Amino acid sequence: MRFATGILLLFAALAGGQQFAVQTHTLDNGMKLLIQEDHNIPEVALYFFFKVGSRNEHVGATGVSHFFEHMMFNGAKKYGPKQFDIVMEKNGGNNNASTSEDETVYTDWFPSPLLEQMMDMEADRIRDLSFEAKMIESERGVVYSERRNGEDSPFGSLYELLKASAFIAHPYHWPVVGWPSDIQSWTMEDLQTHFRMGYAPNNCVMVAVGDVKAEEVIALAKKYLEPIPRHDPPPPVRTVEPEQKGERRVELNKPAESPLLMIGYHVPRTDSPEHYAIELLGNVLAEGRSSRLYRRLVDGDQLAISVEQSSQFSFDPGLMVFTVQPKGGTDPVRSEKAFTEEIERVRAEGISAEELQKAKNQWLAEFYRGMSRIAVKAYELGQYEVFLGDYRKLHSAGQDVEKVTADEVRNAAQHYLGRKNRTVGTLIPEKPEVSK
Repeated sequence: MRFATGILLLFAALAGGQQFAVQTHTLDNGMKLLIQEDHNIPEVALYFFFKVGSRNEHVGATGVSHFFEHMMFNGAKKYGPKQFDIVMEKNGGNNNASTSEDETVYTDWFPSPLLEQMMDMEADRIRDLSFEAKMIESERGVVYSERRNGEDSPFGSLYELLKASAFIAHPYHWPVVGWPSDIQSWTMEDLQTHFRMGYAPNNCVMVAVGDVKAEEVIALAKKYLEPIPRHDPPPPVRTVEPEQKGERRVELNKPAESPLLMIGYHVPRTDSPEHYAIELLGNVLAEGRSSRLYRRLVDGDQLAISVEQSSQFSFDPGLMVFTVQPKGGTDPVRSEKAFTEEIERVRAEGISAEELQKAKNQWLAEFYRGMSRIAVKAYELGQYEVFLGDYRKLHSAGQDVEKVTADEVRNAAQHYLGRKNRTVGTLIPEKPEVSK
């Protein structure tokens, strides 16, 4: 174990060196650029992080952030519908996008000679996205259909219910895809107002990593992106979720092959000093076959076939969610009882030095393995800049993880994994109705 740790620390020391040097520039319209040259392969990862998500929506207009994730591929002034995908595929590139509660991210991967055209295409859809009525209605139908299909997913339906129960005041309460009635009733004013504030250049961080020259990226950004006028960004989210003072329980009855158990605990926002202790706590409990919950519920008592844990970067306090898939024929009450016993054991006794080091090794191995790829570097640079306020904190992430103590992990468990701070969701399978 000491040998493995030494290798990871060496990797961390190398990662903090010149190969991760980042050049920055802020355009006159407020868009921030982060550029990291990596000439190992002739490829570029160009990412745009817009600090707008479902938390910036309001009752009656939920889901609009996700809607624009779709609309941004449906044409603008210079490049018409589907041209973004066509040009990408023709040149051997690829692209994607994602929307969360807190941000909307657009990701482009392409051969470096395509850089100028990509800048032109991105500027076109940020500045002059088409609001053609027929296209809006067509995409509204696509999003509504996606929403209805999501309701058929046992996991998605239970997670949506869990969130809506765990958050009663904060906009994390509603689903990213939006409520069905809102999707059906967005007005043109709703859409234009949300796009204008969310896609303001001063509300965006652009990251370019790969076979580029920083001065060329800056020059092209000035040519294509800087003329886009700034706008007022989304107003601050003032609502603070009240402290939860008692366990909440929800039950979902729907057709499914087996029951499902989901437990969510309120945890601090990403820039909290406890961030890495909470991440390591999650690893100890549910990362891999040697984790505590897997050994207890799957290998030991054989009450479940899987145990997983998830959380995400967030501007406001969010959720650490554990998902337990009970074994066929097992009452989910038994699975929950064993789960709770393991959580309480960690809160009472803490974790061993060996468990802590293994969790660190897992975290560091995954982190540095990812950082060897330009796509992951681009994503992580943007995430650290957006959520932690400074991309340079990425350079010290490995050292910050190594500094976490067993006492800090135990304190995090005691503070955040108590019964009063959790919401428990259980999916109870129903037999589908047979039409006569």
